[in-house]
Amino acid sequence: MARMSGGAALVTALAAHGVDTVFGIPGTHNLEVYRHLAGHGLRHVGTRHEQGAGYAADGYARTTGKPGVAIVTSGPALLNAAAAVGQAYSDSVPVLVVSPGLPLRHPAFGNGLLHETKDQGAALAAIAAASIRPTSVAEIPRAVAQAFVTMTAGRPRPVHLEVPLDVLGETAEVCSIPGPPPAAMRAAAPAAQVVAAAQRLADASRPVLLAGGGARDAAEQVCRIAERLGAPVVTTTNGKGVLPEDHALALGAGAHLPAVRDLVLESDVVLVVGSELAPSDFWHGPPPLDSKAVRIDIDPVAMLTNAVPAAQLVGDAAATVTALLQALPESASPVAGSTERAAFWRDRKRKDARLEGAEWLPVVDALASALPPDTVIAADSAMVCYYGALANLPAYRAGSFLYPTGYGTLGFGLPAAIGAKVADPRRPVVALLGDGGLMFTIAELATAAEFGAPLPIVVVDNRGYGEIRNEMRDRGDPVQAVTFQPPDLTAMARAFGCEGSSVADPAELSTAVRAAFDVDRPTVIHVRHNDPATATEGAHP
Repeated sequence: MARMSGGAALVTALAAHGVDTVFGIPGTHNLEVYRHLAGHGLRHVGTRHEQGAGYAADGYARTTGKPGVAIVTSGPALLNAAAAVGQAYSDSVPVLVVSPGLPLRHPAFGNGLLHETKDQGAALAAIAAASIRPTSVAEIPRAVAQAFVTMTAGRPRPVHLEVPLDVLGETAEVCSIPGPPPAAMRAAAPAAQVVAAAQRLADASRPVLLAGGGARDAAEQVCRIAERLGAPVVTTTNGKGVLPEDHALALGAGAHLPAVRDLVLESDVVLVVGSELAPSDFWHGPPPLDSKAVRIDIDPVAMLTNAVPAAQLVGDAAATVTALLQALPESASPVAGSTERAAFWRDRKRKDARLEGAEWLPVVDALASALPPDTVIAADSAMVCYYGALANLPAYRAGSFLYPTGYGTLGFGLPAAIGAKVADPRRPVVALLGDGGLMFTIAELATAAEFGAPLPIVVVDNRGYGEIRNEMRDRGDPVQAVTFQPPDLTAMARAFGCEGSSVADPAELSTAVRAAFDVDRPTVIHVRHNDPATATEGAHP
């Protein structure tokens, strides 16, 4: 038992749960938290905007597999971070956002207190897994433990922890600071269901495996069962790299491509591991899977979303795939010609991907020739990313392609790259952005510069919001408010303390990226993209 303030109890509990790094911005109402960070060994990475803090915590979480933590102040600061919370929820990423809240006895109709917000907890509860509000100092350690359980037991999700302003400053006896609770049992699906599904897989002559973000911690098991069945492996965006894309059975990411739909139609069984089969992955609607899908998911609700499979296996991905491998009959072996079949469909899919991404291939191919195999690519919601890099830039490790898939936020790439670099300073990290998305979080160049590590930031400039410009033109609408002249990005980079270079020809990009890995600070590489559509603003197509 020890007497401590609410801020001390909070930081002590975070440290007990293994938190050693937090992202955020200090403010008037969270200073009682900040005063205790250094004393408990918590490193603070100061961002320039709370949205950047949330995205950096997200990138940290995706890279380490541990929850990322952002500390912000109340009201506008917390709401600034809300977009990042929504993105983490959409992509199943464990992010903890900690903020102060209004005092316990604050007047019901308010009194004009600084940062006063009617119900910020309700606002965050609408987009996070939960908003937890302890009401005493003694309750804070338990609330932190509950937050970690909520984030990590079952499907990962973000959580908001709101400590009332007066509780942060109060002192009280705290009986214990619980560390991490016992790890949730990562149980396989029920044995009878596993046996039935294993027989279905063993009987298949044209199996396919679809790996989503929920398979990131089951990469070894996915590889083993794919090889045992002889099944080509397609991944969703968040599953990219679960099977290294140079594997003989790997088709890579790009589940929306026509070849993938044709492959599913040709197959007789599709093993789906950890994917909600979302429209944001398939773009044109999921292929008809119901009658042939064997689906593994830790979330029973997701199991019934977008497709109702023939076999439902609710359980941990790694444990359930391991159980399937054990339940397969000894006679089960890779189907004849499996590598040839995979090669055929890989070639079909590659042609689709390169046709779709043709406009962006010079950039993507230049990156592919320059990046080490273990590089983390932090991508933004930009055309060069979802048309170009997603299906054409190879990935060799799970969790090495960070992308804001479902929520589709702009400005994710740069702070997510910072979070990934903080998580593992020795690993190469590259941010890939459009000029429009960069402007959402460009202030984080200052954060990146302070970190003092090599970080190529590749900005492909098509003078605005190219996707929306195309949609306006396709609808027959006036093209408006989507084209703008970018600032001098190389000069801006240097003003923030980064290096800056401009690439007129994408063929020069490989050299620029390699050079950026050899300096002691981030480098903004401005790639000019000539899009004739930029000349049409203000006119009907």
